[in-house]
Amino acid sequence: MPNYTSQSIGFVLLTHTKPLQIYRLINTLNRMFNYPVIVCHHDFSKCDLPVNALSKNVLLVRPHVQTEWGGFTLIEATIQSLQLMYEAANAPDWFVLLSGADYPIKTARQILEDLASNPYDAYIQYEQITYETYKLDLKPNMLWLKNSYQRYCTKSFSFNYLKKYFAQLNIEIRLEHPLLTKAFLPFSNKLACFSGSQWFCANRKAAEYIIDFHSQKNAVTLYYQKLKYTDESYFQTILANAPHLKLKNDRRRYIDWSTGGPHPKILLMEDLPNLVASSAHFARKFDINIDSNILNELDRITS
Repeated sequence: MPNYTSQSIGFVLLTHTKPLQIYRLINTLNRMFNYPVIVCHHDFSKCDLPVNALSKNVLLVRPHVQTEWGGFTLIEATIQSLQLMYEAANAPDWFVLLSGADYPIKTARQILEDLASNPYDAYIQYEQITYETYKLDLKPNMLWLKNSYQRYCTKSFSFNYLKKYFAQLNIEIRLEHPLLTKAFLPFSNKLACFSGSQWFCANRKAAEYIIDFHSQKNAVTLYYQKLKYTDESYFQTILANAPHLKLKNDRRRYIDWSTGGPHPKILLMEDLPNLVASSAHFARKFDINIDSNILNELDRITS
């Protein structure tokens, strides 16, 4: 059996709000994983984060990227964090991408044993985005596949006409069929488009591949720089098209989308049984201003 203690783990934190909750997450990771490498990209334009309260194992990305929800700036913040992590002398075997609203729901032993005992290079949600799926009558919980095709695999042209008496006519033409979009997109039979959750974990092999791929400024990177919601497709497309990497289609993250809308449910004490029963390593979203008791109970469970 693999020795879980032979596996080292680090954490990339993308944060922008609630400093007290950020400190709590960092303190919990330090307690559980014995002060691992933690790289924090904090968007100081959103709120301050007093750095003198951070432990010495926390590396801050400086200067920070001013991030935008769903924007390519989130990709840049993640890449810069990975670069900082894997330039370190004690770079970990694995990294986990977390937000400040995430929290561990399994013990360190279980998390590390899961990673050590499986052959995968990354745990990430990824689904191929195709025109055929786009045209299907999908169930409501799969409509995000249609949205993904429209976001990443169509091409729109806008025309503005100024008519007599200053009336303005706006016309948008959207190309959807692959035969029409081929000249404008980086995708092909050899490079498919994938989409999924932003949050994932991967080993050093996958991390170094991501860093190298991004540094080449190839057609995929240049294309995604112009799009919205790239955090739900860019890393998926890079990793799922890499033949030398073995992926598990599982983000190891518990997220409850039952409330609908663009953001998941805030997890409360009532959700604890589902968290305990889940195979996920981490969960989101938590808010200490709404319910800190759930975090207290998770601390007890993961001690």
